Amino acid sequence: METSHIYPGASTLNSYITIDGCSDAIEFYKKAFGATEKGRLMMPDGKIGHAEIEIEGSLLMMADENKDWGNKGPLTIGGNPMTFGLYVKDCDAVFQKALDAGATSVMAIEDMFYGDRVGQVMDPFGYKWMITTHKEDMSFEEMQSRFDKMLAAQ
Repeated sequence: METSHIYPGASTLNSYITIDGCSDAIEFYKKAFGATEKGRLMMPDGKIGHAEIEIEGSLLMMADENKDWGNKGPLTIGGNPMTFGLYVKDCDAVFQKALDAGATSVMAIEDMFYGDRVGQVMDPFGYKWMITTHKEDMSFEEMQSRFDKMLAAQ
């Protein structure tokens, strides 16, 4: 059997995040998003050198901050321009579950012009999550038309 060029369970493009408090973050992601921990590699000081979780069939890799290696999380650097897009069957329920687990609301759940129902939360570790349920298929042309109408109404 030939070994694949892609790590087992991974996709061609994957996210790898740095967190101050990686172990706590794994527990949060289990509670908030139903994550399954795949494994972790521990450093001699007890911090996580590498961990993997799976959410809705997608792999998310992570590690604790290690300033000696130049790895710093969003709370240490004062922000993060990235947002995770998480598609789920019931965004309303998952949004509430994330809030109950300790996330804060960034954008309330609403139906969007592009056919998705969406809300955003900030997790306690400085990462924003766009929690989404797809409701309606449409072309980019239809999305543009709806986008134009939305902008004209503002």
